[in-house]
Amino acid sequence: MPLLIRACSLALVSLVFVSGAKAAPFVPCDDAATDAALRGSLCTVERVPADPSGAAGTAGEIDLFVRKFPADGASRGNVWLVAGGPGESGASFYGLIDTFRAAFPGFDLLLPDHRGTGFSTRMCPQEEAPGSPGGTALVNDEWGTCFARLKAAPAQARRFSQTNAAHDLKRLLERMPRHGKTYVYGVSYGTQLVLRTVALGATGIDGIVLDSLVPRQDDDKADLSRRSLVTDAVGRQVLAACDASPRCRRNMGEPAAAVYRRVLARAANDPQLLADVPGKNLKRFFGALLDVPGAAWRIPYVIKELDEGKVAGLQALVAEAQQTMGQLGSFPQSPPSVPLVSLISGSENNLQPDRTAQAVREEEAGLLFASPLPGLLVNAAVPLYPRDALFARMPAQLPPILVIHGDRDAKTPLDAAERHVAALRETGPVQVYVAMGTGHFSLWWNGACTRATVRKFVLGPQDESRCFSVSSHD
Repeated sequence: MPLLIRACSLALVSLVFVSGAKAAPFVPCDDAATDAALRGSLCTVERVPADPSGAAGTAGEIDLFVRKFPADGASRGNVWLVAGGPGESGASFYGLIDTFRAAFPGFDLLLPDHRGTGFSTRMCPQEEAPGSPGGTALVNDEWGTCFARLKAAPAQARRFSQTNAAHDLKRLLERMPRHGKTYVYGVSYGTQLVLRTVALGATGIDGIVLDSLVPRQDDDKADLSRRSLVTDAVGRQVLAACDASPRCRRNMGEPAAAVYRRVLARAANDPQLLADVPGKNLKRFFGALLDVPGAAWRIPYVIKELDEGKVAGLQALVAEAQQTMGQLGSFPQSPPSVPLVSLISGSENNLQPDRTAQAVREEEAGLLFASPLPGLLVNAAVPLYPRDALFARMPAQLPPILVIHGDRDAKTPLDAAERHVAALRETGPVQVYVAMGTGHFSLWWNGACTRATVRKFVLGPQDESRCFSVSSHD
């Protein structure tokens, strides 16, 4: 057991697991001095039922790891930061703690690791252990042994369902000491998990911030199997914006899409042109860049250089994108849990389960930008579970909600988010702020107005920011 988890677990020795028991106390984290981002953080481990929904039919308990960043000075309350993925842990926020402090000033920030992620109980506890050969990431033979074990024990895999994760979050919200107000922030998949938690009847939430709101689960225009279509649509918007810009249009000399098609055709006949492209796939490489802050607008310029046989711009963009990604930090529990990604994505968010690899290849052939995700959904490597009654269910009641969303989000498209918002507004008040010219994970794009909009939502009239939502009606 890692030192960090062992230290936190000691706090649990005197606690008996019963409904309504108090939460385990937070203690200084063993790793708080290893990185400036973790300075002053407190940690705890909660024991929760392994199968609170009862769908898996298994007994026992699992560990949930939670890290807390106390407010500077007197605390206004708690903000729970719910990571996306699925498969991302609370560590995906560590490098952005200052951003979250600016958006939620004066609040304690609580970052849980979903079941199956980070320092919480993992789907493959041996292969995903921090002390294993690849750390929390799977490497070499660990892939085979991990997935073989899951296939042999589908009930054990099902314990990591989205509904069980929602039960976890509901329990954490109910058990942690309350003071002041309680807000919940979720990003990407985290928005789906937060809404399912509310659908379970979670109470005591004063407001919810949904960053990059996912489509409704039954939205057959934007589920994960359509991810490449979503990515392609946003990529074409970037090319169209280039055509509309005098400077970019002058640089290209002709429509940007025409130049790009020529580059793609050449690369198909001469793979050496892709030597400096990560993954050796231009469509997927540029598709991934769409949601990296500062990268999307440079794509047409790199395309033009590639058309001229130059790679300096490409190399510079790769380096800068890696540096930007580095803002999220690199911690032992940072690697996403691939088994959990496979389980939740395939079970909850794939509306074309019978799709073939050939169909995915044929679709991608006609696109300019693409995502690897549709292909990864084919022939799931883990035993999927049947959807339960909470699939696509809208909460019966909602606290006030703020949705923040980029207009060029290549993962959770704005039009699908707008359809989801329309449904949510039948239940409760929802404000929407659209951050123009930005992509996925709005707070990562570091826009002052995005932070100010969140701040105004949680602080109310006392905040004097001058940023206004593009669509703020209830």
